[in-house]
Amino acid sequence: MHPSWPRATVLAAVSVALIVLAGAVAAGVAGIAAAAAILMAVAGTASYFSARIALSAMRARAVSEVEYPKLYRAVREVSKSARLPVPRIYVSPAMQPNSFATGRSRRTAAVCCTEGLLRALSMDELRGVLGHELAHVSRRDIQVSSFSAGLAAVIMSVASIGWLLPSGRVRHLDEHDGGMFGSLAMLVLGPVAALLLHLLVSPAREFQADALGARLAGDPLALASALRKIEAGTVEMPLFPTGPLASASHLMIVNPFSYDGFTRLFSTHPPTGERVFRLERLAGYPR
Repeated sequence: MHPSWPRATVLAAVSVALIVLAGAVAAGVAGIAAAAAILMAVAGTASYFSARIALSAMRARAVSEVEYPKLYRAVREVSKSARLPVPRIYVSPAMQPNSFATGRSRRTAAVCCTEGLLRALSMDELRGVLGHELAHVSRRDIQVSSFSAGLAAVIMSVASIGWLLPSGRVRHLDEHDGGMFGSLAMLVLGPVAALLLHLLVSPAREFQADALGARLAGDPLALASALRKIEAGTVEMPLFPTGPLASASHLMIVNPFSYDGFTRLFSTHPPTGERVFRLERLAGYPR
């Protein structure tokens, strides 16, 4: 069993109990039925659409081997080393160098790289990054991470709806209240979604994926070099934290946002410098 599943199970059980209790207090049997329907809809959305939500947030598209032959070759090499099925391959048009893996299982896994990543890294560095992502697949990290991303995206979507409310159609609200409602929803639901991610996703998973990914790719220093470049790229070109993207940020190899303000709540990554230090130590560098 993956180490995050016990926490996920306990959190899910407590959440279900609280929602059903709230429904029972509010409307008795009818409230329980309504609560059950809401829970089924949320769980279904989080389970079956989590990968699509993450890929859509990055505007990623599936690519063919004709378009990206070197990427396909590198993915096949690392997949063979990991004894995994070759995942579906997506490319995002984002110029920020980054990557992530998502999916409900090893057979439905997908790996996404940004255009910025493919342009910035050498082939050895790219293999190191792919090793990291396939390590998440091999360790079944993606199951918990993708589900938590989908669940957080469902929560954040309520805040997004708040921003879209036309002020003229809301009774007793002036022209600024549509935005005010969206801001209030984000202030309340954003920390809830962020807390959910912190409860379900352990920063230690990145250290473990780095170590396994370096072994799969055969070069810890190449992954260390890639992490340095990715970190520099995310600092230079931070992504704008939309709701779906914020909920999927923990899937990325490096946090894609700046560390200012609201986005700090969604940071589940350990410091990149510490990750590089551990990879260099793995390669035998004395410190």
